Amino acid sequence: MERDQIDLYTLQNSLKRGVESIFPGKFWVKAEISAIKSRAGGHCYLELSQSQDGRLIAKISAIIWASRFRLLSSYFEKVTSSPISEGMQVLVQVQVNYSELYGFSLIINDIDAEYTVGEKEINRQKTIERLVREGLMDRQKQLDLPGLPYRLAVISAANAAGFRDFMTHLHENEFGFVLHTALFEAVMQGKDCPASIAGAMQSVLEEEIPYDVILILRGGGAKLDLACFDEYDLAAAIARCPLPVFTAVGHDQDYHVCDMVAHTFVKTPTALADEFLDYYIAEDTQISSYGNRLRMAFSNKISRMSSQIDLLESKIRGADPRQILKRGYVLALDGNGIVRKSVDGLESGDKMRLMMADGILDCTINEVDR
Repeated sequence: MERDQIDLYTLQNSLKRGVESIFPGKFWVKAEISAIKSRAGGHCYLELSQSQDGRLIAKISAIIWASRFRLLSSYFEKVTSSPISEGMQVLVQVQVNYSELYGFSLIINDIDAEYTVGEKEINRQKTIERLVREGLMDRQKQLDLPGLPYRLAVISAANAAGFRDFMTHLHENEFGFVLHTALFEAVMQGKDCPASIAGAMQSVLEEEIPYDVILILRGGGAKLDLACFDEYDLAAAIARCPLPVFTAVGHDQDYHVCDMVAHTFVKTPTALADEFLDYYIAEDTQISSYGNRLRMAFSNKISRMSSQIDLLESKIRGADPRQILKRGYVLALDGNGIVRKSVDGLESGDKMRLMMADGILDCTINEVDR
C-alpha cells in the first residue's frame, strides 16, 4: 500500500513558512522569564513561560543576539535598577523564528523597561507596603531569643538537600554540641507552599514540648519555585508567630519578604546551622574565660597566702629561743623554773639552771653582785 509521505526537511520548511507567514512582523508579548543564560559569544538565551493558578500553561525558547543584548541589558538595568533575570514578568518585542534544525523560537528585539520588573515584583512591593502599614515588618525582631536555643522546630521537606545539609552540619559538629531538632514537614514551593508552612508553624505551637525557635529552610531553586516566599499570607503568619522564626531559603543572592519579617535571616541552610553552633561556641568561650579568670584569681590568692605563710614562718623561726641560744645567749631559770631577767630577789645559795644551745647547767649562786 502506498502512503503519502514527505521528508523531514520539507515538513519543517513548510511549518517555517506557515508560522512566519502568520506573524510576519514584530509584535509585543507579555511573559515571565523562567530561565536565562548568557553565552560566551554574548548571545542571551531565555525561556519564557506563562502560568495560571500556579500551573505552567505555556513555554517557549527565546534569544537576544549579542549586539542587541548589550544595549537592552544596560538600558533595562538603568531604568529598573535590576538586571534581566529569572522570575521577572517582561514585555518584549519579538519576531517569530522557525528553524528546520532547532524548531520554534522567538527573537527578542526590544524590552519595555517601563513595564518594570514584572507583576510578581509589583505584588512583592505591595506586600511589603501592607506589612509595614499593619506593623508586622518588625514584630518578630521584638521577640527575645533564648540565650542557648536547644529545642529547634524545623519546617522543611524531608527529602530536601537543604534539610539534609542542615542536619548533617548541625549534629555532626566538631565541638560535640548536642541540640534537639524535630522536623515538621511542609510543601516548600508552589501555590500550596504558604498554607502548608503556616499549618506546620501552628502544629509546632500546639506541641506539648515547648520549642525555643522555628526554622524555615529550603535549598536553592528556580525563581518561580521560590516566589511563594514573597506571598503576604506566609509573611504575615511568620510575623505573628509568638516564637522567634529563622529563615534560610534559596541561594546566597535570594532575599524574600519572609526573610524581611523573620526574627533572623541567613542565606543558606548550612549557614543556619552555623548560626546556632555559634551561640554555643560563644557560650563555651565565655565559660572557658570565666574558668581561666577563676583559676588565675585562686592562683594569685594562693600565692599571696603562701607568701604570708613564708613570712610568718620566718618570724617564728626568728623568735625561736633555740635560734637565740645558738647565737651565744643563755636562758636563766630559778629553782622554780621561772625565767629570771633580773638579779632582784636572788640571793647567795639559790639554785639556778642555765640553758645553752647544747645543754643545761645546774648551778648554785655563790654571790649576787648588784
